[in-house]
Amino acid sequence: MSIPDDELTRDAFLGGRLHLWQPRRGYRAGIDPVLLAAAVEARAGQSVLDLGCGAGTALLCLGARVAGLDLNGLEVQPAYAGLARRNAAANGFDARIVAGDVARMPAELKARAFDRVIANPPYFDRRRGTAATLAERETALGGALDLEAWIDAGSRRLAPRGTLTVIQRADRLPELMTAMAARLGSLELRPVAPRAGRDAILVLVRGIKGGRSPARLAPPFVLHGPAAHGADGDDFAPAARAVLRDGAALG
Repeated sequence: MSIPDDELTRDAFLGGRLHLWQPRRGYRAGIDPVLLAAAVEARAGQSVLDLGCGAGTALLCLGARVAGLDLNGLEVQPAYAGLARRNAAANGFDARIVAGDVARMPAELKARAFDRVIANPPYFDRRRGTAATLAERETALGGALDLEAWIDAGSRRLAPRGTLTVIQRADRLPELMTAMAARLGSLELRPVAPRAGRDAILVLVRGIKGGRSPARLAPPFVLHGPAAHGADGDDFAPAARAVLRDGAALG
């Protein structure tokens, strides 16, 4: 199954270092997968698995920053898995994209252990709230699999001392931390705030398989510059601009 070209857009990421095909309708990547990729400490030769990779945004942003990675993605929607393969090839990456369900891990991934696992699970708990009308968008934003199942699947795919890095809405932090603390150690939490002095809207959490260090609360990552009276636009703070436009690590 594929999406016709006239139902796609080709969008620039990392200041034009990547150009990715995305559906005009349905789930479209914003800055969240870019932040997720920037939060991963990886080096050449390491293996990466992106759970729920969509069209490949986070996986390919990480590949653009760190050369020589073994890139792998798992995506439940075959059309998006096809886009991820197309995007990888169009941007010069040799990535392995598997169509399958996180809840029923494909054998070819289940047999492996990865140095880095990343995930941008659906943000909304559909036990509360209203589903999106477009099925493809709903699968990305409010899938049926609960957050603990995502963390369990990711933790099981880690090699010893491997890291799981997750981006999620701040209001789901309690269940995210509970799930990660039961399976991983050396947890690090970084809030993502729209502006200095504003409440965090997102959180990035990283855990290490076998880690023993105390949990750490990192300083907030602030997206926009000084407080403004207008709506948030492209007035990114210098550190955020370096990540989103220049492909820098989160730091």
